[in-house]
Amino acid sequence: MKLILKIIGALIVLMVIGFILIQLVPYGRDHANPPVVSEPKWDSPRTKELAQIACFDCHSNQTVWPWYSNIAPGSWLIYHDVEDGRSRLNFSDLGSSSRGLAEVTEMILSGEMPPPQYLLIHRNANLTTAEREELSKGMQATFGQ
Repeated sequence: MKLILKIIGALIVLMVIGFILIQLVPYGRDHANPPVVSEPKWDSPRTKELAQIACFDCHSNQTVWPWYSNIAPGSWLIYHDVEDGRSRLNFSDLGSSSRGLAEVTEMILSGEMPPPQYLLIHRNANLTTAEREELSKGMQATFGQ
């Protein structure tokens, strides 16, 4: 029994040391938001509001970086998701986006976006079916399709 407690104690110490050491990895700490290059001419304030609630943290240059985005390994995941999101669709720099409107609206309507890991912490981004439809229609009107 004493041996098991010693092993568990040693594992806990190693985990704490490992957690402290991974804080030294600089990846995921660049929380600078690039300037807004261009913004869509939204069809309505409501469409923009829904996009801000559900999309802007990963798909704009107006990301709100919460305190936990400074703690590894979460900072690595958040930074990766924001960089990936901005590269696919960036409401602050539409010229840099690689996704088409049809694909974006399908992802919104299907519930694929926002992703589940984001919704765990951002409950207000969990849009209702009606809000998803409203956002999708508003984006179609905004982007002319």
